Amino acid sequence: MRVVSLVPSLTEAVAVTRPGLLVGATDWCTHPADLDVPRVGGTKYPDLDRIRALRPDLVLLNVEENRREDATALAAAGVPVRVTYPRTVDGALTELADLLRDLGAPAEPDWLADARRAWAGLPRTPVARRAVVPVWRRPWVVLGADTFAGDVLRRLGVSNLYADQPDRYPRPNLAQLRADAPDLVVLPDEPYRFTRDDGPEAFPGIPCALVSGRHLTWYGPSLAEAPTVLAGQLADPVLAD
Repeated sequence: MRVVSLVPSLTEAVAVTRPGLLVGATDWCTHPADLDVPRVGGTKYPDLDRIRALRPDLVLLNVEENRREDATALAAAGVPVRVTYPRTVDGALTELADLLRDLGAPAEPDWLADARRAWAGLPRTPVARRAVVPVWRRPWVVLGADTFAGDVLRRLGVSNLYADQPDRYPRPNLAQLRADAPDLVVLPDEPYRFTRDDGPEAFPGIPCALVSGRHLTWYGPSLAEAPTVLAGQLADPVLAD
C-alpha cells in the first residue's frame, strides 16, 4: 500500500508504525525528525497533482486540518481518502487503532498502548481552573465546543470557558477575553506560535501557561507523553505585568 498523509499527527503515527507505506506528506509534517518522503505542500492547500502523481492507494485527511474541497477533488479523481475527526482522547485512540489495523499493523504498537495507559492512569482531577485557550491572534480565535484539545485539557483539570459556545472556534475580541476573568490563559505554540514575548502581555495579571501545541492537539505517538508534558507546563504559568 502507498499512503500520502495530509495530517501531521497521522504522518508521525504511520511513519513510526508502518514506515514503508508512507510515500508523501505535507510541509508541516515535522515528525519524526528524520522523515524523508516527497512533500506535497501545505495542509490547507496541498498540490493535488503532485499527490496524484505519487499514485497513492490512500490519502489521510482530517476535518480540521484539511479542506473538504481537496478531499472531494481527490475522491472524484479516483483516489481513496480516509477522513479522521477525533473530538475526544478516547475517540483519537480508537481512530488510531482502527487506522493502523487497516494499514496492516500486526499488533497495536507500543506507543499506542503506552498512550492508553497514560490517559487511563490519570487521577480523577476535579476541574479547578477556568481557562480561555487562544489558538490564533489578529484576530483572536479560541477553542470552543467539542474539540479534541478541549477534552485533553478537561482531563488535566482545566475547564474551557468557551466550551458551551455554539461555534467550535469562536472569535471574541480581546476585551471580551479579559472580561471573562479566566483563572488561566492557555497559549499553545501552534497553530499560532505564542511565546513568552507574544501572548502573555495581552493578559496582564492573568497566569498564562505556554504549552506544546503538538502535545495539546496532535493525536499520534505524542499522546503517550502528553499528560506529563502538559501537566508540567500548566503548572508553571508566566505572569505578565
